[in-house]
Amino acid sequence: QVQLVESGGGLVQPGGSLRLSCAASGTTFHIYTMGWYRQAPGKQRELVAVITRGGSTNYVDSVKGRFTISRDNAKNTVYLQMNSLKPEDTADYYCNADVLTTVAGRSEYWGQGTQVTVSS
Repeated sequence: QVQLVESGGGLVQPGGSLRLSCAASGTTFHIYTMGWYRQAPGKQRELVAVITRGGSTNYVDSVKGRFTISRDNAKNTVYLQMNSLKPEDTADYYCNADVLTTVAGRSEYWGQGTQVTVSS
């Protein structure tokens, strides 16, 4: 099986920064696209940013210019650098990965989520 473990969430003031990390472990074989999603209270989960294995990225419009997604393929880890945070960025952030394993074939995996609160 594959486990995704997120870290880096917390409480930050508006205008501040946080860096989220998500490390994949287990019977990983090949990780394709990795991404970050978020879900605010009372709202649907939305895509924040994705990155392919080759480094191509895509962002939701609301975070463009403020958030940067990156990955370290050697460490099976994806990062989300969040700058100029706004109260509307408050949400639970979830890591997602498209993984091929020798046991389960190709499947999508989710982390347990990490909470980000932007408040003064």
